[in-house]
Amino acid sequence: MKITNIRVTHVNVPLDAPFWWTAGLYGGASKSIIEVETDEGVVGLGEAPWWHFGEVIKAEIAPALIGADPLDIADCEARCVPPWQITANTGENAASVAFGAVELALWDIRGKVFGMPLYKVLGGAVRKDIPFSEYFSFRAAAQGGAGGEMTPEAIVDYCLKMREEHGSTIFEGKLIMGDPELEIRTVRMLREALGDKAQIKLDSNMQWSLTSARWVLREIEPFNIRNYEDPVATFEEMAALRQHSRIPFSTHVPDLRRAVALGAPDYFVCNFAALGGLSKTLKFIAACEAMGKGFWCYSNDLGIMTAAYLHVVAATPWITEASQSLFAWQIGDVVKDGPFRQKANTVRVPEGDGLGVELDPAAMKRWSAHFAEHGPMHHFSDPNNPGRYRRLPLN
Repeated sequence: MKITNIRVTHVNVPLDAPFWWTAGLYGGASKSIIEVETDEGVVGLGEAPWWHFGEVIKAEIAPALIGADPLDIADCEARCVPPWQITANTGENAASVAFGAVELALWDIRGKVFGMPLYKVLGGAVRKDIPFSEYFSFRAAAQGGAGGEMTPEAIVDYCLKMREEHGSTIFEGKLIMGDPELEIRTVRMLREALGDKAQIKLDSNMQWSLTSARWVLREIEPFNIRNYEDPVATFEEMAALRQHSRIPFSTHVPDLRRAVALGAPDYFVCNFAALGGLSKTLKFIAACEAMGKGFWCYSNDLGIMTAAYLHVVAATPWITEASQSLFAWQIGDVVKDGPFRQKANTVRVPEGDGLGVELDPAAMKRWSAHFAEHGPMHHFSDPNNPGRYRRLPLN
């Protein structure tokens, strides 16, 4: 079997309403969808975490892989990715992420050739109902009535609605307005409304200074916070914050050595392509297990990457915490029957060969046209200060 073509399609998939995060207002994602075609008619699907990695695939990765054996992932990587020790110091690591998106398609091909779901290729399922959290945030109002949760009361009402409609009891959210008292009040109200058994996780996207973080975490600790993601901007600050708080910390920054050396953070939350692909992700998770650090999966991905999350969590005993999700806010996807939706906190792992998902041609046409017409979505814009990027910390 040989690779004959690699197709890259840029797509936009907006959310039903934009939400506030540290860098501004986040309205949706611009991804690159990857189709790796072979001379035997098997096509593998991949997904890049942001559209510009698709440009790297078109310019560098695809030409290097034409004629390669898609089942020989080590050879494919050697054709595309320079040594990470060098690229980490020269700012040339885009090739690693771009290849990670393509490598996902190679695993999809492997499962299809073997005639089994990816979780079986990885060794079999230890679980098939995969936990995901519901998400909450301060959100701007949008057409159609979505969003508009700009007060603690509105966020509480939204979470209660998700519990009523979907049986959700695991909630993660961003309370990012640069106002410590607003976050403290919202957390208190969420715990009172959701009861003692619901999980509450928070994600600050590094908005707080160490001084503000000490204050916020001291006040919310009595409300049994399951996890706090990136409360401050550095691992060193998290280690200092650990002296004042028992709340576990997580991060998107995959620096395991520093986390072990400093004692914080406790968990990593990562996109598989950003780690360099599925093979490197499995190694990273194994290293986390050896070092006593937890792992769960990223959010705001489309159905291809989400399917990869489902299969890996199904096959990996070490991943026990619920992964992130923005499923309820996604108005579309590129896969048939997408986007995934959790019910009673879980999504069932697909049983089809490989990733177990197929592209929806109509959806691909719609969202690629959106990209072509509007350009990539920009999630670093602050409508209150147009033309200027925010700086950390917010408080």
